[in-house]
Amino acid sequence: MKEIVKINKLSAEDANKIAASVNEPHIHDFEELLVGMEGQLDHFIDFKALTFNAPYISFVTKGKLHRVRPTIYEGKCSLWQIRFASDFLPETTFRLYSYYHDHANIEMKEDPCFGRIVTLCEMIGEEMKQAKPNLALVHDLLKTVFTMIEAVHETFLTPKAAVPKTQSTTFKNFLKILEDNFRRAEGVDFYAEKLFMSSRNLNLICQNILHKSVSEIIETRKLIEAKNLLTYSDKTISDIGFELGYNEKAYFTNVFKKRTGLTPTDFREEMNKLIS
Repeated sequence: MKEIVKINKLSAEDANKIAASVNEPHIHDFEELLVGMEGQLDHFIDFKALTFNAPYISFVTKGKLHRVRPTIYEGKCSLWQIRFASDFLPETTFRLYSYYHDHANIEMKEDPCFGRIVTLCEMIGEEMKQAKPNLALVHDLLKTVFTMIEAVHETFLTPKAAVPKTQSTTFKNFLKILEDNFRRAEGVDFYAEKLFMSSRNLNLICQNILHKSVSEIIETRKLIEAKNLLTYSDKTISDIGFELGYNEKAYFTNVFKKRTGLTPTDFREEMNKLIS
């Protein structure tokens, strides 16, 4: 995507076109928000196939393997699709990861809150139709959309204490370093040293924000990539494990099975069946 932000309103006609097209699971180099007002959504994400009715919210973070199929329900289908570069909302990147990692979809209610979210999408859509759209205004409107969604999303997650600004900055920096280094066989000390802090303090920050230890977050990121490669590539199990810092195939297999309940080979077979 060349544009820094792009918005489309999809209809029943668009849903039919998508249904008739080749639509394989894929990875985006941008962030994507879907706000569904009517119809259904068939969504393959987090290596699960889900179907749910509108109204709904779905947020797909950059680099996450997924496939979306909006479908007609009771003769209707209508949704807003907003795609934007990660740098368009840099101050909220870590919050998007925190809120939507493993929680991509939210089934909403037809209430004033959802109505306001739709209105904000309409305002963004109108602004982007202008010859010279005011991207600062679009930025603020989109940020408000996420603020409202997060207020609803809180009801689906364990309540969180307020996160101090310094912790937020540290966590954001940790995620950046993790993205550059998760394929390496590095532990908590490596990331703490990069952040000029103790392993204990880094663990406390991660527990406060994601309710996971640093080791759990590192392992989760490795397993997300492992699932992507098992689903999306023809690489051998050994090669995938080695690429992610596991020197022995048996150890990689044991870790993967402990976390997912399946061996890498079984997972690949299940995904091939699900996708086909």
